[in-house]
Amino acid sequence: MRNNMEFIVNKETKTVLITKEFSAERDLVWDAYTTVELLDQWWAPKPFASRTKVMEFREGGRRFYAMVSPEGAERWAVQKYTSITPKTNFKFFTAFSDADENLQLPGSDWDLSFSEQDGTTTVSVSIYNESLERLEKMIEMGFKEGFTMTLNYLEELLAALSEKGVKQ
Repeated sequence: MRNNMEFIVNKETKTVLITKEFSAERDLVWDAYTTVELLDQWWAPKPFASRTKVMEFREGGRRFYAMVSPEGAERWAVQKYTSITPKTNFKFFTAFSDADENLQLPGSDWDLSFSEQDGTTTVSVSIYNESLERLEKMIEMGFKEGFTMTLNYLEELLAALSEKGVKQ
């Protein structure tokens, strides 16, 4: 099910729109996006691994995490949750940071929506960048390829969890 993804760059609105379908129930997909135990299993393009230092999934809370290379190099980032509607939508502002959580601005605003029909969950992601330069740099650095790879790992994780009968 690797071709069930849409990735649109809109330079006029400085936005990236990503839509991806998963063969899993919405509750499980929601948990994969909102719990440390599952997020750290997929939120990084391999060979990088995700390692969360702090996560408070609530409005006003944050996730402070690193993408860690096989050599141990860390690339830190902070996600600040600005809005949460359980099981259907959450929003956060994100920016790279140093290991002390000092943000490297500008960042971007993410808006994620979850819907389910007949056991298939669709996740729609809108990523707004304050500047066109940041959007273009993000794309130039391989965001599409990296995020596509990352979502494919999520798809594999969800398939494995569904097979085990993990339901939330």
